[in-house]
Amino acid sequence: MAKILIVEDEESIRRVLKNILIDENKKFEIDEADDGVKAKEFIDKNDYDLVICDIKMPKMDGEELLNLVMADKPNLPFIMISGHGTIDIAVDCIKKGAFDYISKPPDLGRLLSAVRNALDKKLLIHENQKLSNQNKILKKKISKKYEMIGDSKSLEEIKNIIDKVAPTDVRVFISGPNGTGKELVAHSIHEKSERSNKPMIEVNCAAIPSELIESELFGHMKGSFTGAIKDKPGKFELADQGTLFLDEIGDMSLSAQAKVLRALQEGKVSRVGSDKETSVNVRVLAATNKNLKEEIKEGRFREDLYHRISVIELKVPALKERKEDIPLLISHFSKLIAEEHGSKIKEFTQEAIQLLQSFEWTGNIRELRNVVERLIILGNDPITKENINSFC
Repeated sequence: MAKILIVEDEESIRRVLKNILIDENKKFEIDEADDGVKAKEFIDKNDYDLVICDIKMPKMDGEELLNLVMADKPNLPFIMISGHGTIDIAVDCIKKGAFDYISKPPDLGRLLSAVRNALDKKLLIHENQKLSNQNKILKKKISKKYEMIGDSKSLEEIKNIIDKVAPTDVRVFISGPNGTGKELVAHSIHEKSERSNKPMIEVNCAAIPSELIESELFGHMKGSFTGAIKDKPGKFELADQGTLFLDEIGDMSLSAQAKVLRALQEGKVSRVGSDKETSVNVRVLAATNKNLKEEIKEGRFREDLYHRISVIELKVPALKERKEDIPLLISHFSKLIAEEHGSKIKEFTQEAIQLLQSFEWTGNIRELRNVVERLIILGNDPITKENINSFC
């Protein structure tokens, strides 16, 4: 639960502020300091989620405290309050890093709204930092998992385009049949971009019910619909400064498409149940196995959104169009699967590889990986043509 520090030299005001916060949420943990020096000591020793701070105080005023804290903890929200405030003081506090400024006596609704918004921001920063740390820990594994294997001409062309578009913020639309590796292309673009140290948030639009997709993308406020038991940030907010990958975007509802279009146009999103707009800086990558031009003709996809997401279009070829990559893919999957199962790497005979190259692979690379895993579990060492005929 949130830990809040009230910094105010007048005891009566501290008591009023504390009572207001406890009425809002009895689980708030609240500390008090009557001057800036004591407040600085508290902040150095504790991990607060919010500081509510008076400006005019003995020993150290609120602006000096704000300056000192922002140098060490720039993500700690400060709500400044003062009975002697002017517009200039308010603007100066905001410039120095304060989340908000409220005049005394504080309006109850205004104060609680500022508190909620400040705590939301702190939570969002924490979740983004957690995602970023997880990304750093898993980066090596992720890079290996999403490595693009092959040296065919078609794959080399895709890699060359990725190298050109990745350093920019241009939106990329990735098309191709199921199982061809569209997700790999998206991850490669993100990892080679200037946003690689920020989160890449993935949304499978086909896996989320149409009535929940807007909440998933834009977040929601507590009580905005049945089951919304608390405020929740959406994927756009979580991907701020990073990359948002909208997989299977062709399955997105028209109402959600309209909101995505507005978010791309204005760089702002609103949570379900809220009128407040939040600015976001997100690079959007999108993918689908559907023909969006046909979907547009049928009235199932917005043409204006299509043009927004497809500044650059990358078509990932089916595996049958790059069969020369199959030997390399078999070797790659054999090593990965053996590592996952903690077993010995099995070899494939040349006849077995040639037989696998002759298949149509309607499920593309995903199907090939499943077949390789099945053969490693059930087949001999080396895996033979006979094994393939028996188990495939």
